[in-house]
Amino acid sequence: MSDVSLRQIRAVVAVCEEGSFTRAAARENATQSGISQHIAALERALGVRLFERSNAGVRATPAGLRYYRRCIEALGTLKTGTEEMRALADRVTGTLRVGLMPTFTRACLAHTLRDYVREHPDVKLRVIEGYSGVLTERVLAEELDFAIVPTFEGRVGLRSRLLARDRELLLSGPARGFAPLQPLRLADCTPLRIVVPTLPNIRRRNIETYFQTNGVVVEDMIEMDAMIGTLEFVAATDWVAVLPGLICVNDIGRNDLVINPIVDPPLYAEFVIIEPARRALSLQARLFLQRLEAEVARVRGVWRRTLAPAELVEA
Repeated sequence: MSDVSLRQIRAVVAVCEEGSFTRAAARENATQSGISQHIAALERALGVRLFERSNAGVRATPAGLRYYRRCIEALGTLKTGTEEMRALADRVTGTLRVGLMPTFTRACLAHTLRDYVREHPDVKLRVIEGYSGVLTERVLAEELDFAIVPTFEGRVGLRSRLLARDRELLLSGPARGFAPLQPLRLADCTPLRIVVPTLPNIRRRNIETYFQTNGVVVEDMIEMDAMIGTLEFVAATDWVAVLPGLICVNDIGRNDLVINPIVDPPLYAEFVIIEPARRALSLQARLFLQRLEAEVARVRGVWRRTLAPAELVEA
């Protein structure tokens, strides 16, 4: 068998992820016929069919999916080797494009950036705030090096790993009358008037499932993908919101927002780091994530110390 070229490997990855020779060609700045020829030549050389063609599009065979996984491993190894050589120069450079939800930008980002930009001033940094659906699509399009989103089923073309499992909390304003940090069973607080994320947000489905499973009655609901607006509205009214502890840590002890742990049962959100499967994380991305993960761990430590006494008294 002749050697497999890098262009053939990239063609396999592009066709598998795009499900179309036309879209794969556009992504690779190639012609459709060129991509088709790369795939056909590779299938002949390997002696196995990698893709099924039909009027509905192109779908990888089981062998094609297996080979795709090997291809993205190979591309990742090449990327890692390049970054290791750059690191030998004792300076971290390049562009880093990070996608974060408001959960992380509100309380975890500032300290992370403070240390990162001081230690790596030659990195050109771009931080994009958005919600899970938009961030996922931008990672797939390689417009972001990585993003942090709630846990989901997974997508072809993405690699993910767990970052944190965070406690969901009830936020309300003084008008609602809850005692700060008092554990609450939501079924006993109903009917609720609640602000929730819009349907494309994965957390929305998790919250609604929790309500249905645990007998939480909702009187009225507003859909809002605007975190600052949500917090200000809740603080000024008797409406409530369910938000991760990571975003609420700076609100402990404030007079305008009341925080209560949800119990019987507690509600959790899981967040994952997603990145393009065909690329390894750059050195600058790995260093940023180290800083961010340390800050997430610090915030979670604050909540463990804050919530444990309140829940112990309730028990």
